[in-house]
Parts: sequence; structure tokens; C-alpha cells
Amino acid sequence: MRALVLPATLLFAAAPLSAQLRPVTCCDKGPQIVYDLSFPNAAHHEAEVAATFTALPVGPVNFRMARSSTGRYALTEYAKNVYSVKAVDGNGKSLVVTHPDPYSWTVGGHDGTVTLSYTNYANVGSGTFSGYNVDQQHIQPQGSLVYVKGLEARPIRVTFHRLDPSWTIATQLVPTTDPETFTAPGMQYLFDSPTHIGNIEWREWTETHDGVTQTWRVALDDPTGPQAIAAYAEGARKIVHEAGAVYGEFPRFDYGSYTFVACYRSDCQGDGMEHRNSTSVTGGSMNGNGAAGLGTLSHEYFHSWNVKRIRPVGLEPFDYDRANMTDGLWIAEGFTQYYGPLLEERAGVLDVEQVIQGLSGTINAVANSPGRLYFGPIGMSQQAPFHDGAAAADPTAPNTFISYYTYGAGIAIALDFSLRARGWSLDDFMRTMWLNHGKPEIPYSMHDARHALITTSGDSAWAVDFWTRYVEGHELPNYAPLLEPAGILVQKSSPGQPWIGGFIGGGGRVGRGGAPPAAAPNDPPARVASAPAGSPLYQAGLDAGDVITSVDGKLIRTAAEFATAVAGHKPGDKMSVAYTNLAGQRTSTITIAENPQLQAVLVEDAGRTPSAEQLAFRAKWLAPKAK
Repeated sequence: MRALVLPATLLFAAAPLSAQLRPVTCCDKGPQIVYDLSFPNAAHHEAEVAATFTALPVGPVNFRMARSSTGRYALTEYAKNVYSVKAVDGNGKSLVVTHPDPYSWTVGGHDGTVTLSYTNYANVGSGTFSGYNVDQQHIQPQGSLVYVKGLEARPIRVTFHRLDPSWTIATQLVPTTDPETFTAPGMQYLFDSPTHIGNIEWREWTETHDGVTQTWRVALDDPTGPQAIAAYAEGARKIVHEAGAVYGEFPRFDYGSYTFVACYRSDCQGDGMEHRNSTSVTGGSMNGNGAAGLGTLSHEYFHSWNVKRIRPVGLEPFDYDRANMTDGLWIAEGFTQYYGPLLEERAGVLDVEQVIQGLSGTINAVANSPGRLYFGPIGMSQQAPFHDGAAAADPTAPNTFISYYTYGAGIAIALDFSLRARGWSLDDFMRTMWLNHGKPEIPYSMHDARHALITTSGDSAWAVDFWTRYVEGHELPNYAPLLEPAGILVQKSSPGQPWIGGFIGGGGRVGRGGAPPAAAPNDPPARVASAPAGSPLYQAGLDAGDVITSVDGKLIRTAAEFATAVAGHKPGDKMSVAYTNLAGQRTSTITIAENPQLQAVLVEDAGRTPSAEQLAFRAKWLAPKAK
């Protein structure tokens, strides 16, 4: 691996306003689309938008709102918050606006120019949705601005009118000499450009690598003071370099800079979203803790390579008129999920115990979630449009899904430690993907990713076997021997303890088929809250909503009493139960199992002494890579 070398004179700068508004040549040729956004009714979360399109072809023009959002895979239906729609031509003459479908408005009779004006309501402020408030405006352009099919390549000019002239604007859009006006080379870039307006604190640093000078900017809207801001910016700088060290180089950002657009205010909801030359990071106030939010920042910055440039087929180009499905989210999101805390540890802002805790949760979820019975990581990726913030009136099947974040991270763990046993690492695989697909920006298929694994490992038979079993199939990797060389034990967390699966309880009092919660006079009945496929509850025919009334002939009145009854058995015991469901009173037999929950722990935390070889292996995995 080629180490990245930090310049000895690197310093943070609290960037003055003029430094943030350096004009860059962009987007000056041909007819432009011009947007104007103002916020006279920010107290009620409204923006007034005017969109002017010139040099239009003869005939009606259809203006659309996006139905999806880059980085999200379920439909978002932004048109639901657009109203008071009006249109005029180039001479200010009013035009008739029709509404042919839920997502668009059609205007005819124009003179080649149409200005469509409307009110847009937004009260979230996240990586997916805009939020217009009196203290800040967090804008997701794809959720705020109309577009016209066929004109996506036209250059764009957009003006944001600040409520307070002392506020600044953070965005990856290209600045002009006007501090409120920015440009974009086309719709795809515009819709990929989150923008925050507010009382922003700026920190930036500039570096030169391979003859290319680039600037990283931390634009932080957080009221908790300079110490937190300084710690946040310093943590970001360290993470930036550890991410770059994985690939051996940084992306060449389109206009020479990368911006962390960060809002930590009560009216910005917790979220993170990657973009080509920036990331949107949002959440409640950091409360003086500069490390707050760095986990999300680390994950999203790794996406600068993995998904914004190393892009799976299905996301390139992104189609804002539909849900976008791809086979590769287990790599794009799952591998990024694995690297997020790993980069934090390598950067010195997270300790090894926290990394191991994350591994533990991932391994346990992949091993014990019933979704793996139905789909492998590719299938879980394909399910994203139904789970990635999607809403439906009817329930989704409860047993068929594991988040592609979690499943992909589980595959990343197995692949990293398998490769390390062969003298390579997941870093090498990601670098191969970068050189083959990210740097030349050629979208990859699953065949391409498998080929990259073969190339990285130099062992076709092993790579094809791994791919067939764990990627195309849904076998469970054997984590214990994979992690043992690093002095990490993967073992049952409650060996010998009885387990029935699922949850029993109601209200705020829940038992998990093991130790009972403390009893209380008004405990709810022993109602089944979930019954994972394959669990003893499921095998016995019980489902969510059923109420258990007796165990082995003894009356059961509460969830606590049922938990006590289960705790009195051992794995292998058969327990007769009576319960009620929609069909009335029923009986069944539950065969108690051993609690299958897993945990990963350092051998020294289990009272053992790691060997020198284990410590060396672990150090190589966790040690900083940026020099």
C-alpha cells in the first residue's frame, strides 16, 4: 500500500467568507435553467421557488418533482409538498397549468420561456429531506426543485436568499462572485448537492497529492462552541487520511474541494448522506462533544470512493423518476458500514473495544436473523426499495429481511479476515475496485466484483467458492476461526441458557425467553410480539399477537410469569403451552433451545493471554495506515 504523507505544515484555517466564495468557471455556455429560492415564511417551513426555463421547444412542457433521492432507494414522492403552482411566459403573461399526474405539472401556450413558481413545504432537515426553519435552511435540491425530462444536461444557476445576511452557505455547488448564487453543470450534479444556510463555523485545510491541490472544508452549524468544532474538524481530518490510505489516493473532486455539510441543531434530524464532493451530516446538538457525529461522517466520507465513484450497475445514472434497484448495496453500503468504525479506530477517535462491539453486533445479527433463510446479500440489496425508509399501509413480511448494511458488513468481516489469512486484506480488494471501476468511473456488475476478488486474492478457486457460498448463496461464514488469529473470540453470549426466540410482553415490559423482568401488579399479559422464522415459538405455531395463558398446566397471567416459566427449563425440554389467537383457545408444545446469541470479545477480556502472533495480526488490521 502506498502510504499518504501529510504535509508537515498542515494547518486548519477558520475560512473567511471570501475564501468560501472563490469563483470557479462552470456552466456558462448555452441556455441555463435558473432557480430562485427565498424563505419569507420560514416560521411555517415554506420556501418560495421560481424556476425559469428558456429556449423551450414548441408545445406543452411537463415539470416534474423527483420521486426518489440519491443515496436512498425507496420512493420519497417529493411532489406531495408542492402547492400554489403558477406559471408565466417570458413577457410575464399568465399561463394555464394542468396537473396530469401526482408528480408533475404541464404548461402550454408559452413563448419559449416558462417561469414556474410554487410553494414548497419542508420540515425535516436531514440527508433525504429539506427543512426550512427560522434558524437555518437545510436544502436537498431533489426535494425542492422541479425538473424537465430531456433538459437534464442544461447548465443551472441557483440563488438562495438568506434570511440573515451574516449567514453563509455550505454546498458543493460551484460558487460565483455573488455569495448567494451558485451553478451546476446539470441536473444530476444539482440534485446531488445538499445545501445548508445558517450561522456556520468553517474550518478548512488544503493539501497537494500527486501534483493536485485540493481543499477539505468542514461547514458546521452547531451552537455548542469552538472547542467542539475544533475537535470535530480535527477528527474529520484524521478520518479523511485514513480513508485515503485504504485506496492509496484521494478522488479528484470536481471543483477542487470537498465539503462536510453538517447541521447539529434540534431541527436537523439524525442522518447522513453521501454526495460526490460533499456529505450531508445532520443530528441534534453535539452538546460540546466534538466526537459526536464522527461515526456518521466516517461512513459517509468513505462513500466518496465506494458508491459515488465505485458505483454498482443500477445506480448509474440515478433515475429520479422511480425507485432505483441494484444488486450491489451489500458492497456499497455494507462494506462502508464495516469501514466506518474501523477508520475511526485507525484515526484514533474510537477505541478497539468499540470496534469489537460493533463486530459483535454485526456477526450476531447475520447469524441469527431469519432473513438469511430466504435471501443472500444480493437479494437483500434488491429488497432496498421496500425497506429504505419506505412506507406502506400493509405490513412487510417480518422474517425475510436483513439490512444490506448489516449483511454486507458481515460479509466484509468474513472477507477481510479470509484475505488476511492469505496475505491480503479487504483494503486490497477495495483498491482493486477503485482502479477497475472507481477511478475510470465504470459501473460494476456482480461479475465484475467477483473478478476483482479473484484478481486481488490470486486464488480463483478460493474466490469463486467464497462468492458462490456467501454472496450468491446465503451460507453463514464460520466467524470463530476467521477472527481467532486476531485474538478475537466469537462465542455464544449465554451458553446453556433456555431460549424460545421472539419477544413476549406488552407496554414497556418485555421478556426475551431468558431471565424474567421484575414482576409488577399491572404487568400486561404474555403476548407474543414477534416469532422469528425457525425459532421455537415459530415452530410451535405461535405468532405475533397470540396470548399465552398457561405453561405445563400452570396459569400464566403476565409476561414476567411466562419468562419465569421459561427460565425454569433447560435446552431440549418440551414445554406445553395454552394460548389464544384469532381462532380461539389453542395448545401446542414448545421445544426449548439453547440461546444462540453470539458475541465477539478480545481474548484478554475473556481472561486469556493473546499470543504474540495474535497481537501482531490485530495490530496490522487496526494500525493507522496514513503516515
